[in-house]
Amino acid sequence: MSTNAVHHPWFARCYARMSVKMEPEVEPHRRRLLVGLSGRVIEIGAGNGLNFAHYPPEVSQVYAVEPEPHLRALAAEQAADAEADIEIVDGVADRLPAEVAAFDAAVFSLVLCSVPDQAAALAEAHRVLRPAGELRFYEHVRAETPGLRRVQRALDATVWPWFVGGCHLVRDTTTAIEQAGFTITTLERLRVPATGISMPASPHILGTAVRR
Repeated sequence: MSTNAVHHPWFARCYARMSVKMEPEVEPHRRRLLVGLSGRVIEIGAGNGLNFAHYPPEVSQVYAVEPEPHLRALAAEQAADAEADIEIVDGVADRLPAEVAAFDAAVFSLVLCSVPDQAAALAEAHRVLRPAGELRFYEHVRAETPGLRRVQRALDATVWPWFVGGCHLVRDTTTAIEQAGFTITTLERLRVPATGISMPASPHILGTAVRR
């Protein structure tokens, strides 16, 4: 039995269905997140494995860490159909089952919102990356507009984390990345979905950072 104790059976099933429905909107961002990667890559919080189909052939291995059992099982199904060499392991972001400087790149995709300790997760990514290794990130983050940010804070303080598997809306992820020993080299702010009413989780960032 896993000692990582991350088990959100209801949310995991809801997320798996919701993420597939959102894929027409999200897939272009996944592709841009992973383009140009090479060597050995660790994906931290691989979820149900929707990134796997988009890893370029220059990637020699994807070491995919996912603690939630249902999502990990779905990720294994995705890995079986992917062209990349993917190893799926049980583990949590703040205690990665990996050696120091073992990877050329690390990927966070819609996971830094829900890790219990964002600083610890980023410190672990820094630990397992080689010097000057790349960090790729695609995350929803706190809003830039005061009105939506107030809504995010109210939801974070009440129902949102409980209802959405520990997710938080108002995290300042770009600052956290820089404070963890990375230099952000590209950063794009997005709205997902791109049209319609702006939802609490609509503000996103997509970018690249380098391990200092």
